[in-house]
Amino acid sequence: MTDMAHIPARGRSRAGKIALRWLLYVILGVFALYYLMPLFVMVTTSLKSLEEIRTGDLMSLPREVTFDAWITAWSKACTGIQCEGVRPFFWNSVLIAVPAVLLSTLIGALNGYVVAHWHFRGANLFFAAMLFGCFIPFQVVLLPMARLLGMMGIAGTIPGLVFVHVIYGLGFTTLFFRNYYVSIPSELTKAAKVDGAGFFRIFWSIFMPLSLPIIVVTVIWQFTQIWNDFLFGVSFSQAGTQPITVALNNIVNSTTGVKEYNVDMATAIIAALPTLLVYVVAGKYFIRGLTAGSVKG
Repeated sequence: MTDMAHIPARGRSRAGKIALRWLLYVILGVFALYYLMPLFVMVTTSLKSLEEIRTGDLMSLPREVTFDAWITAWSKACTGIQCEGVRPFFWNSVLIAVPAVLLSTLIGALNGYVVAHWHFRGANLFFAAMLFGCFIPFQVVLLPMARLLGMMGIAGTIPGLVFVHVIYGLGFTTLFFRNYYVSIPSELTKAAKVDGAGFFRIFWSIFMPLSLPIIVVTVIWQFTQIWNDFLFGVSFSQAGTQPITVALNNIVNSTTGVKEYNVDMATAIIAALPTLLVYVVAGKYFIRGLTAGSVKG
């Protein structure tokens, strides 16, 4: 007690803050390890042979690293009667996700720009309808969307899947951009109109240069939703146009005598790798965009 009395109050306060910070780091580290444990098991299992998986421990490191499971998952694994691996399905997902993300982001930006700064009769009703679309479950739109795709002649095709994801994602992209654009002063739009700028000139010259944070948020959100989608992929595709999530399901549920857990894990990692890389590369921009959007919204 005597020693503590000689320590200045400021020093005790600083020591307490440091201790609290380290305690917080320890707690966050424990949670991080807990959430990373499944990924650790997936990676280590994919690098083991089947014999080692049968005789070894689930949490142990591979005694001998082998990439045979990855090679099989990419080019040899059976997805039913075909044994071509996930390679064609991976590129199908790329062909679906990239144009769907670009189109839904661009149209959502235009919608948000119109709703936020070009007030017209029924604008609030239009935005409410778009917002309502965010809460419609996937299952509700399956039948009407299937009929529409059939009428358009794009059922079971990659353009059809692109169309589905663009339509379903517009509610979210419009919401993101509208909440971001309402904070941009309307005086900028009025001044541009006085100078003779039109609808698209204002959009491209004023709003788009200010939109990088929300564009990053929207692209990451849409890419994650589209790449990880299974329901639309299995409902509106056919042989040759199925995305990688459908291939992953088929590989995991297909049995050819011996269950190859290492191949299943390698396939799951390949399927999740693009979204994981997107968050690793652009995660900090995603957080900044969310913060900016919430503050401005």
